[in-house]
Amino acid sequence: MARARKKKPNILLIGIDSLVRTHMSCYGYPRLTTPHIDEFALGGTLFENAFCPHVPTTPGYGSMLTGRDCFGTNCVALRHKGQFPEDCKSLAAILGEIGYNTTCVGFTGNAAARGFQNYLNFSGWGPGADGRSHKAEALNEVAIPELQRLAKARKPFFLFLRHMDPHTPYLPPKPYDRMFYHGDEHDPANRSMEPVYAFEPFRDYFLSWLPGPGLVTDKDYVIAQYDGAVAYMDACIARIFTTLEVLGILDETIVVINSDHGETLYDHECWFDHHGIYDNTLTVPIIIRYPEKVPAGLVVPGYCQHKDLVPTLMELLDVDPGVAFDGESLMQLVRGDKEHLDTEFYITECTWMRKHGWRTPQWKFFEALEPDFHFKPQVELYDLLHDPEELVNLAEKEPAVVALLRERMNAFIAKREGEVNRRNPMFTQECWHGHPDCGPAFSSSEQAYKTMHIGDPKEAAKLQDRGKTK
Repeated sequence: MARARKKKPNILLIGIDSLVRTHMSCYGYPRLTTPHIDEFALGGTLFENAFCPHVPTTPGYGSMLTGRDCFGTNCVALRHKGQFPEDCKSLAAILGEIGYNTTCVGFTGNAAARGFQNYLNFSGWGPGADGRSHKAEALNEVAIPELQRLAKARKPFFLFLRHMDPHTPYLPPKPYDRMFYHGDEHDPANRSMEPVYAFEPFRDYFLSWLPGPGLVTDKDYVIAQYDGAVAYMDACIARIFTTLEVLGILDETIVVINSDHGETLYDHECWFDHHGIYDNTLTVPIIIRYPEKVPAGLVVPGYCQHKDLVPTLMELLDVDPGVAFDGESLMQLVRGDKEHLDTEFYITECTWMRKHGWRTPQWKFFEALEPDFHFKPQVELYDLLHDPEELVNLAEKEPAVVALLRERMNAFIAKREGEVNRRNPMFTQECWHGHPDCGPAFSSSEQAYKTMHIGDPKEAAKLQDRGKTK
């Protein structure tokens, strides 16, 4: 009698928007922000040096969900226009073709989330009646019943969850709002938020979710809100882990934790957002748990990127999808076959600012393709070994290093353009939203500054007035 073929493992990919790994306790952050993910990581393999080279959300998830770089996806901007190229096949499409049930929670309509059979939504933005955002609880209300439904089917499943808690507005529910802060966020003697409110393009947005009474004056309070949102989300993710256990499928499921990009807090004057291709925006977590093939408790220091995730999953499933990937399997690092994958790589951002560059283990070079609304220098160069926080721009002092890194970057661009037979999307994307008054690119930082505006000033004023009357 023929032996029944073993069912392939399920895949649960937890994508966490705007989570920078340096604010996770399992990555060494001194605040205990991720105790449940920390425990989860002990049962799997944690990758210490994972990067999101293409910021922000759509190119980040686009690479994560296809195994391609920005040339392969032809995507570098948040509001990507049109479909990804035909030869850029999504993980959901690949798995659907080999018999998987596939569901996406919280990412309907985005070009990066193509190919799923089923799309579900949750309330992932803004405050509830208590003035706090219950994003992860809302996700669980949708995701857990779907997980239970998928687990009952004869087919394996691929479930993708897009968590939104670390994304602004940072409004964690109680008690997480005070978990990491015990001061007076309205102390008039604290002036650390003055430069944040002075940045007019985002000012009204900040005022809309940091209501009174009075202004929040302490930037550490806002950072603590981010950390509290991460801790709140971590507690809710524990319910997902418990559900897998109760259903008896935890060890039969490849569980991945990843992020589309990091986050800027009080860094580089890019205030509480995720633009600027400094390392706080490029650094993301990757943690994989699958006891059958992935070692428990392993920490891998080798360099890797988003594009390496799909090839890894293909190896773990023992599947040849018949499509090309730009990334490689992370299992090479796990086995020790390679120390690193790509140690030098192309970096891009093309939403609020249009910049690209080249990162090596020591050097970070990037340049603006149009003036930016922060009035930053056109060229920036940082020595990551001696200045890991990227505080001292060495571009004028080290012109030879700038020239060398620009040459490497341009050679890579030419190579990839030839391979995909398309122009680099960084050269074809218009300035943010293709603003009709600005042409394809901003002509000055002043023009960019005056054109950019996020947030409704009337709503911001209303919230401030409401706070004063409490």
